[in-house]
Amino acid sequence: MNPRLLFLMVLATVLVGCGKGSGAGPAATAAADPLLIAPEDLFTVRSNALTTGPTITGSVQPERRADLRAEVPAVVVQIVKENGEAVRRGDLIVRLDDTAIRENLTSAEASTSSASRAYEQAERQFQRITQLREKGMVSTQDLEDSEVRRNNAQSDLEAAKTRVAVARQQLQRTEVRAPFDGIVGDRQVSAGDTVQIGRELVKVIDPTSMRFEGMVSADAIGEIKAGQPVVFRVHGYAQQEFTGQITRVNPAANVTTRQVEVLVAFTDAKQEPRLAGLYAEGRVETGSTAALTLPATALVQDNTGSFAWRLQGDVLHKIALDLGARDARTGDYVLKRGLTEGDRLVRYPNSALKDGQKVELESAPDAASGAPLQPPQSPAADSKS
Repeated sequence: MNPRLLFLMVLATVLVGCGKGSGAGPAATAAADPLLIAPEDLFTVRSNALTTGPTITGSVQPERRADLRAEVPAVVVQIVKENGEAVRRGDLIVRLDDTAIRENLTSAEASTSSASRAYEQAERQFQRITQLREKGMVSTQDLEDSEVRRNNAQSDLEAAKTRVAVARQQLQRTEVRAPFDGIVGDRQVSAGDTVQIGRELVKVIDPTSMRFEGMVSADAIGEIKAGQPVVFRVHGYAQQEFTGQITRVNPAANVTTRQVEVLVAFTDAKQEPRLAGLYAEGRVETGSTAALTLPATALVQDNTGSFAWRLQGDVLHKIALDLGARDARTGDYVLKRGLTEGDRLVRYPNSALKDGQKVELESAPDAASGAPLQPPQSPAADSKS
């Protein structure tokens, strides 16, 4: 082989090797750089008060509610108020056909007028017979007969007046009115429907009288009493936590479910949901204990168990945990073993973290300039400069 060509090949090989060596230096240095973490990305383990008590489930219902039903058999003529409309006490909601009832009222009033005239005539006749009897001009039998006719006429008049009162009452019942200020809901009929006595027409609720009507297991009823605080959440208001106080405990358990009804008043009336029937679930606070708790965001769970990333000094360590029950109020987990109070954990760990990894805390913003301090440059950056 040509000696010159051989020399060029050896030189090229040496240059390539040197290029690889010089490229690996900054990469290896960068890999050794510490992980930069902001102070707000760390969570400090603290002892917190945990509420204990039985679970309560149920729904939000108005204390003032009325199921308006038909009190006379008739045809629905008009729906004046629709679902969701506000009403004042006495406002007309549903109108029923009153034709037949008005005819009965007219007939009863005519009978009353006739019975009134008959009674007045019988009364005058009785007075005349009484005067004649005092003068000895009629017999005692005539006086008694006149008194009987007067009494019968009086009875007929009272019966006629009763029929008028009944007819007027039925006429009033053809107009279904609101019993209190509230909102119309759950309309069951439409114009043209024929309803019988007892048929449900509409509901009226008072949205300002909402309460939590919950059920508690009979096994825990010994811990429940009026005045205890209750913390619960309502379906549809998932991000809001409600507080209340037990106002009454039903003295009898449900024979089927063996649960006891508990009525809970809202602590803040301004936060009451204005919608009835929403599902609610919470806990009656019958006691309180202190324990270390961890937010669910700081935990990593897999098929091997639960663990967290603890920062000790400037090094990350993967710590196995023994967890207890989850607090229904905050969603935090009770820590049985693995950490102590004051330990600092990564608040939002990810899969890129490694056991034994170096960590550097990000500097706080400069108080004088208001601008954040620049993190220190890595050795790789220094070599490039």
